[in-house]
Parts: sequence; C-alpha cells; structure tokens
Amino acid sequence: MGEFTEAWTHDVATGEKAALVSADWDVLSVSFSPSGRYRVTTVNEDGLWDVTFLDTTTGEPVAMSGVPDGEITQVCFNADETRVAFGVNTDTSPRNIYTADLATGEATRLTNALSPAINEAVLVTADIVRYESFDTLKIPSIFYVPKTASAENPVPAIVWVHGGPGGQSQKGYAADIQFLVNNGYAVLAANNRGSSGYGKTFFHMDDKRHGQEDLQDIVWGRKYLESLDYIDGDRIGILGGSYGGFMTAAALAFEPEAFDVGVNIFGVTNWVRTLESIPAWWGSFRVALYDEMGDPATDAERHRAISPLFHASNIVKPLLVVQGANDPRVLQVESDELVAAVRKNGVPVEYVIFPDEGHGFQKKANRITAAEAYLSFLDKYLKGKEVPEGADSLN
Repeated sequence: MGEFTEAWTHDVATGEKAALVSADWDVLSVSFSPSGRYRVTTVNEDGLWDVTFLDTTTGEPVAMSGVPDGEITQVCFNADETRVAFGVNTDTSPRNIYTADLATGEATRLTNALSPAINEAVLVTADIVRYESFDTLKIPSIFYVPKTASAENPVPAIVWVHGGPGGQSQKGYAADIQFLVNNGYAVLAANNRGSSGYGKTFFHMDDKRHGQEDLQDIVWGRKYLESLDYIDGDRIGILGGSYGGFMTAAALAFEPEAFDVGVNIFGVTNWVRTLESIPAWWGSFRVALYDEMGDPATDAERHRAISPLFHASNIVKPLLVVQGANDPRVLQVESDELVAAVRKNGVPVEYVIFPDEGHGFQKKANRITAAEAYLSFLDKYLKGKEVPEGADSLN
C-alpha cells in the first residue's frame, strides 16, 4: 500500500477490489448523491479539507464559486439533485451553511455562525508554513499572525502542540487560538513528526521515540520563530493539551531554556502510570497505543526516562497547568504531582482545576475561564503585564 489513505471499491459478488480515489494526501471520505450521479470526495490536503463534487456522467468536477477555503462537511443534495447544501468551517468563522446550484456551481451563504459580538474582519487567516528541524526534516505548521505584527512592532509567540500522539493541527475555526492572536500573540501550530496527515513514513517517525526527535521538532519551532523579524524572539512560550501537554512539560524539563513559559493542559507527566492504567476493555485503542508508545511491561525504563514528572527539578520557567478533575485518560494526580514538584523549585506555577470536566472542556463557561487563564498567565509572564490582584488566583 502507498503512503496515504485511499478509497477502494469491493465487489461483494466477485470479491474483486480496486482503487477508486488516490491522492498525494489522505482520502478522508467518499460518498454519492442519492442517484449516484455526483461523487463527493474529501481529501486532507496539507491540513485543509479539500472537497470535490464530481459529475460521474461527464467525469468532470463541478467548479464551485463563492465558497471560501475551509472544511466542507454535512453535504446534502435536494431531491432532484439540482442543488447541494453543505457546511463550511473557515479560519475566521465556525461552520456556516451554503447552498450551490450544481449546473453553475454558484454558491450562496445562508447563515452567520460567528457571534455578533465578534467582528470577523479582525480575525486572521492562517498560513501553512514549513520550517526545518534539527535534521533538515520539514515540519508542516499552521501559522497565525496578529494583524498588528511588523518588524517595527514584533509580537510574542506561542508554539502550539496538538494532542495525540498522532493528531494534527488543521486549518479551520479555533476560538482559543484566535483569542490569543487577537490579544497580540502569534501562534505556530506545529505538526511535529508523528503527526497524521503527511503519510505513513512521517506518522511513524516517532514510534517508541516520543519526547525525543518529536520534541526537538517543537524546540526548532522556536528557532523558526526567532528568525522572523515580526516576532519578538525573547518572548516565546509553548502550549499544548493532552499529548501536547506532555510535550509542554517535556520541553520545560528536558530543554529548560528553550521556552520562556509553558501552558500544560491535562498533559501526561508520568507515562509509566498512564500506560499501566489503560484498561484491557479499551481494546484496539490500547493495542494501537502500545504499538506506538511501547508496552509498559517491557518499556517501563524508557517511559520513565521521558516522563517530565521524574525530571521536574529541571523546570525553571513559569508554568500554568489546567486539569479536569474527572479526566479518565490523564488522571488529576498527574497534574497534582507536577505542580507540587515544580513549586519546590521556587518557580511560578499556576494551577486551574475544573471539578466538572474530564479530558477536554465541554462547558462554555469553563472554556472561557480556561482561555482567560491562558491569556492572564501569558500576559503576566511573557509580556510582563501587571495582572489585577486576584485575577490569577484560580487555585
């Protein structure tokens, strides 16, 4: 099989299989209109979902107009297949509904999903960039830059690390990122080696080497940012959730001078305990994770070596930890122990616990509180702003 996910057909009568759609990117889905006339194909092209409406009677794609670059989903045809409706999620707006005439391809926007309190014009469209890592491997990234940034007004920056392992930062609306950008922070959402979406070889480059080469990819993200004249190279932090939270803590512990601050959102800090605690009933997920991370029965020594908790004495930069008390994947004790260990170093540590959240924050009020905590912490320790008394005393 090739580097990327393909769509195949399977004739259930004959058992014959054949490739239907192949691309130099992962094919995410293939579906058809009710009569089968139109084939809808979604491809993850460099972090952007690219959708093609193919007219199977002519073999030609429908040329759409009036549709912004974004993630197209929820495709629905009308009864006579003369029109199609779909959602479009862009960098500057949550999913809006569009409808298009399939004869002309002309699309019309029907909704405005963005809060009326937000001016879409002040939000930024991200660029897809690549920077070289320590071994010249190119690291694909989604880069958000405040509109105020310039050589005369360089801005602080954050290296944003996705979850996983094996996740991917993609283009599309990200309220928490836009919030930071609107408050003057550039955000480099780096897809380090081991990320999905860039082929099997890239995906498997970090197997049983987590916290090693993939961590260096993130450290070299800072080097890239430092090379840009509109970025303040003396004020660069790291932020991530879940596996990205692990990478944040690992960066502070194993590369203690690489970043100026870190925001660890429910990140793994003790891989030995985390991997041993995964229940057998998780089934295929458990098997896949052990294949990638290693089995704790045989790899416990390596797991201990890459766990930030056991090296927390190295952490010298301010740290914010955010945790859900009901998290079944990353137990609260992971964050409790890291916070206690780092505080022993005399390092500024802030800790936010949501008693009614798990792995990821579902309640709107909590998401707002978390975003405000990120901003308050970054403003205080990265920008050096005075924070009103009590604003950072969430726990």
